[in-house]
Amino acid sequence: MNRATREQIFARLRAGNPEPTTELRYGSTFELLVAVVLSAQATDRSVNAATAKLFPVANTPQAILCLGEKGLAHRIRTIGLYNSKARNLIRTCRILIERHGGEVPRDRAALEALPGVGRKTANVILNTAFGEPTIAVDTHVFRVANRTGLARGRTPAEVERRLTRLTPEPFRRNAHHWLILHGRYVCTARRPRCPQCPIEPWCEYREKTPAPA
Repeated sequence: MNRATREQIFARLRAGNPEPTTELRYGSTFELLVAVVLSAQATDRSVNAATAKLFPVANTPQAILCLGEKGLAHRIRTIGLYNSKARNLIRTCRILIERHGGEVPRDRAALEALPGVGRKTANVILNTAFGEPTIAVDTHVFRVANRTGLARGRTPAEVERRLTRLTPEPFRRNAHHWLILHGRYVCTARRPRCPQCPIEPWCEYREKTPAPA
C-alpha cells in the first residue's frame, strides 16, 4: 500500500468522524488511567458501568487507597480479572502519590513502570490525555491494520512500529481512535461489514463480505 492510498483511507475516516476519541467515560487524566487499566480483556461498556459507580466515591489516588484492595475489588467486581486489577490499581495509586505528587506522569517510562500499565495503556494515556501522536494497538487496530494493508505485522509491536512510521503525519494524532472504532463497528472480527465500509475501495482485504443479494 502506498502513501496516497493511506491518505485516502484516513481522509475518509476523518470525514466520517473529524474528532474521534475513546468511548471510555472519564473526567480527569487519573480517571482515564483507571478506566484504561480496567478495560483490559473487558468491554468499554462494562468499564463505564463500573466507573459510573466508582468515580463518584473515589476518583483520586488517595481516595482509591482509602477504599483498600478489597473495597476497590468489590466496586469493580462486574469486570473480568477484578481482583488482579484492584491489586494493580492500589499499587499504582501508591506510586503516583509517592513518586509523582498524585499526578499521572507524562512520560512513557514512568507510565509503564506503573502496575497494570503496559505499552498499549501508556500509548492511550499519552495520546488521549496529553495529545501525543502515539498509536495504541489493541485487537481492533491489529485486525484492521492487517486486513486493510495499512500496516501488516505478526505482533502488536510490529504493527505499532509500522503504523507510526507509515501513517501520514496529519492523521497520526487520531489514527488509533479511527482504527479502533472502525474495527469495533465496521471491520468486525467474524463478519466485516464490507458493503457499508467507507474505505472499501482502498482496502486490500481479499475475502471481502459481499453485498446482500
